[in-house]
Amino acid sequence: MAFFSAVLNFMWGIIATPVSMKLSRTFRLMDVPGGRKKHSVVTPRGAGIVLWTGYLLWALVNPNPGVEVPYVATGATLVFLIGYMDDMHSLPPLRRLAVHILTAAWVILPLSVPMYQRILLLFWIAGCTNAYNFVDGMDGLALSISFVTSYMAFREGNPYTWLPFCGLIAGVLLWNFPYAQTFLGDGGATLLGYICSAHLAWDMYPRFFGINPLAMAIILLLIGGVPVLDTLCVMTRRILSGKSPFYPDRRHAHHILLDFRLLKWQVLCLLVFVHAALASLGYYLLFNER
Repeated sequence: MAFFSAVLNFMWGIIATPVSMKLSRTFRLMDVPGGRKKHSVVTPRGAGIVLWTGYLLWALVNPNPGVEVPYVATGATLVFLIGYMDDMHSLPPLRRLAVHILTAAWVILPLSVPMYQRILLLFWIAGCTNAYNFVDGMDGLALSISFVTSYMAFREGNPYTWLPFCGLIAGVLLWNFPYAQTFLGDGGATLLGYICSAHLAWDMYPRFFGINPLAMAIILLLIGGVPVLDTLCVMTRRILSGKSPFYPDRRHAHHILLDFRLLKWQVLCLLVFVHAALASLGYYLLFNER
């Protein structure tokens, strides 16, 4: 059943993405080159709606989606819509962050965990939601990292959730790399971060019983991988230089590696490998920390 759902989601990603590209052109939801942006042509931002609708369709038709899926689907819809609105007309960063925190609180509401774990999970999910958006500055990067996150979670946890999501991501990725014919937009990138972190929180929380706060924070940091570590480094540097942590710049890891004249596929492979290594270490600690 999981494999069949993965194939259907993969086909949805392949078929629905060009439709979303046409709709983006019709409604002028386009990403225009200039400033920090390195792409040379006007590109539709339609991939996010394919991910959102694909996830919702899977959640609706799956006969046994899991207790957490209605919570994740509801939160993911709010995250996507606020990101989609930001794609059309720029919204204040704090307004978007408030929605991300509320949706993070919503998805962990049913979990029976101590308050300190609830707080850690709250900020981790909200942080991942933004972090996946921050690393979405190079063709294929956010989708590839999401695929690795989902595949590793599939190997360690529930295949009925993660394998179909892998299929959906792979179908969209074919249109986003090596040369992006469509972009995720803020709606799509934050959606990836939210779905990955929300489902991971539900997968991991039974193993957090009895764990100390420092160990839990380290595990979450490692499993958050490249997006979380990169975002923490960039935000810290911005704050120390007297700028807003939300101030955009070209100091993310993928920007720095591209400036060193590495090719896009080399940067992608390197960051995906580092992400997989960090997440593997996080899973090792999760299964052995007591």
